[in-house]
Amino acid sequence: QVQLVESGGGLVQAGESLRLTCAASGSEFSPNTMGWYRQSPGKLRGSVATISNGGNTNYVDSVKGRFTVSRDNAKNTVYLQMSNLKPEDTAVYYCYTNAQGPWGRKSFWGQGTQVTVSS
Repeated sequence: QVQLVESGGGLVQAGESLRLTCAASGSEFSPNTMGWYRQSPGKLRGSVATISNGGNTNYVDSVKGRFTVSRDNAKNTVYLQMSNLKPEDTAVYYCYTNAQGPWGRKSFWGQGTQVTVSS
């Protein structure tokens, strides 16, 4: 199986920046799509940004121009650089990957990291 460990969340003021990091570990696996989802109280978990193993990216409209997703395939790590943060970005951010392994193709999630943006 695959384990995802996130880091980099915290409390910031509006307009500031944060960088989230997620490292995938396990044996005999290959991450395909990697990315970030978020969930705030009372709302469903939704996609923020994803990146394919070829580097193609997708962003939810509300973060375009402010967030950048990237990955280091050699380290099985995905990053989310968040700039000009807004209070509405406050949420638990979850790392995600759709990985190929002996089990076939399966989705895995991190434990989540809290991002809080104060106004």
